[in-house]
Amino acid sequence: MPKQYSLEKDKIKVILLEGIHNSAADFFKANGYNNIESFPGALDEALLKEKIKSANIIGIRSRTLITQDLLSNAGKLLAIGCFSIGTNQVDGHAARLMGIPVFNAPFSNTRSVAELVIAEAILLMRNIPGKNAAAHRGKWLKSATNCFEVRDKNLGIVGYGHIGSQVSILAEALGMNVYYYDIVKKLSLGKAVACSSLEELLSVSHVVTLHVPETPLTMNLISEKELSLMRKGSCLVNASRGSVVNIQALTSALKSGHILGAALDVFPDEPASNGDPFISELQQFDNVILSPHVGGSTVEAQENIGTEVAEKLVKYSDTGATIGATNFVQISLQPNNNAQRFLHIHKNEPGILKEVNYVFTSKGINIAGEYLQTDPEIGYVIVDTESCLGSAILDELKAIEGTIRVRMLY
Repeated sequence: MPKQYSLEKDKIKVILLEGIHNSAADFFKANGYNNIESFPGALDEALLKEKIKSANIIGIRSRTLITQDLLSNAGKLLAIGCFSIGTNQVDGHAARLMGIPVFNAPFSNTRSVAELVIAEAILLMRNIPGKNAAAHRGKWLKSATNCFEVRDKNLGIVGYGHIGSQVSILAEALGMNVYYYDIVKKLSLGKAVACSSLEELLSVSHVVTLHVPETPLTMNLISEKELSLMRKGSCLVNASRGSVVNIQALTSALKSGHILGAALDVFPDEPASNGDPFISELQQFDNVILSPHVGGSTVEAQENIGTEVAEKLVKYSDTGATIGATNFVQISLQPNNNAQRFLHIHKNEPGILKEVNYVFTSKGINIAGEYLQTDPEIGYVIVDTESCLGSAILDELKAIEGTIRVRMLY
């Protein structure tokens, strides 16, 4: 017998923005979600405020900002999907306090970014950007000056996570010597060597590539001091976050010739749309590769991202599982075909779980299973009961002091 959901899947409104790959909508439809509205780009603030009022699930990429103010208009919102690696475009703390988990895709575009980094490292070491620019102007610069093989050169990876470790594998296959630095101890892949400090990594590397998140610790991580520690004639690649590199300091290092070349896919200030102008101090340099935040923009990556995030959103909607949420406590569980399931998100205060249980036990209802996780601010409990209750019980659960959100899943 099919499960009866308190909110039928056809009534769950899914809004997908910014041209998210069709694989996301296809996954939703394959799992019974047909109330889907897709937009090819980001929405202006007024339209976004209007649309989010009716949304149960919203999917965005990097150009849509989900702020606390916007969330205040999203009374029906159950979950947010960031179809990207990062989630800094969402106020995750505000969403958590409203009981809204945020999901992302930390793995799906890993290969695409890693391949771009390796390609750029080779192009920079061969001085191709400068020769390409000269050829476009009718100049023929056939010379081996400042042109090097990457084989047996040192690649320094700052941030040895999903992408950094993939870059490590590809670089080693090319015969490069891989060094890495991470603030968290990581297991080295292949022959990669961990550096004890960022300074050590910068001093030994012919090419430095950055793969760190945007945090207060990484703001201007590479500035005047760090660039001066890099080997003269070395190259810098940034495909992480625009705030990680101080553009003024890099400009000075390029003008002095200390840095042979650079490749940037991310910038401190990026155009909101393809129709807006892009302006950077780095546009004056022929030996700098500038790309419009396309590290993960391959057909394969976008298709994989669409499926990965949609799968997490569907699993949360169907079962209450929050594994993979970036701002929420983590619970993983399968559907229980023999029970009725309730989700209760609340402030992490003493006595609330007791009150939740009492709502059921006071009616003589047996609790078949209970799953609880907390963080310093919220608690999330999933209750499976041997019952067949109507929606009236939701009012009792909502009336518990400290309740943030309640849902009868099925």
